[in-house]
Amino acid sequence: MSRISDKLRAEFKASDDIRDAGLTTPPDILRRDDIVYGDDPKWQALDVYTPRAGDGPWPVIVSVHGGGWVYGDKERYQYYCMSLAQRGFGVVNFTYRLAPEHRFPAPLEDANLVFHWLRGHAAEYGLDDRHVFAVGDSAGAHLLALYACVCTNPEYAARFDFAPPAGFVPTAVALNCGVYERDVSEGAQGRSLMEDFLPGGITPESLALTNPILHVTPAFPPAFVMTSTGDYLRAQAPVMAAKLDAMDVPHVSRLYGDHDTRPGHVFHCDMRDPVGKLCNDEECDFFKRFI
Repeated sequence: MSRISDKLRAEFKASDDIRDAGLTTPPDILRRDDIVYGDDPKWQALDVYTPRAGDGPWPVIVSVHGGGWVYGDKERYQYYCMSLAQRGFGVVNFTYRLAPEHRFPAPLEDANLVFHWLRGHAAEYGLDDRHVFAVGDSAGAHLLALYACVCTNPEYAARFDFAPPAGFVPTAVALNCGVYERDVSEGAQGRSLMEDFLPGGITPESLALTNPILHVTPAFPPAFVMTSTGDYLRAQAPVMAAKLDAMDVPHVSRLYGDHDTRPGHVFHCDMRDPVGKLCNDEECDFFKRFI
């Protein structure tokens, strides 16, 4: 592992510990935890959260967590995901294999296993597999965008040894503070993370394979693309929005914050941030347009 990846794991954990201190499971949420969706109970496990009140089956949101491809798990996203469930959804929150122990396309393979699991177990957990949405932030937005391309671009899908469920395309997606275009001009930290993430290191071929905007077609699902005034990846969102425009893909593009209020990277995962609450409300309202 590079020193950058090791350093980021420690820094991200410390920040997340502070963000989530004192949070508990909301009383209005039913949670089913530690469901193994693959062969590895450490890396391939998920939780399902649904409202306690009301009638299912619930439209589903699958969350693809961020963490620079080298950090994160479902525990770090439980409170954010349960807050989405409080808005009238069933939420699938999963852990996937991380770099550098597991390089690309391992996390994409794991996401695919989750969507296959969902198709086979939706009724068991009161989930509506006719309406399957997905959210991803930072590296998770990158992975979600790539997976949506696998589902909608047959030429791109042929590059991989796995296949989505037959006929499956996410009903709509939310891409939050994501990265959609990488190149060799990355700074030292970005290059180090890509070296840990990409099989064979940084090459023109590996960059092309993992740049979502190269693989978006008009069949890409409707998308909510957001960033914020304090997001260090802020310049990436307009790149994706422009590609969606060019492909005539229905989408909403949102910049949260202003000159005086500068929400940071993945601010929407902070349950105490009022701008984050607004963002999550608007994304769930966007999803409800397609139910």
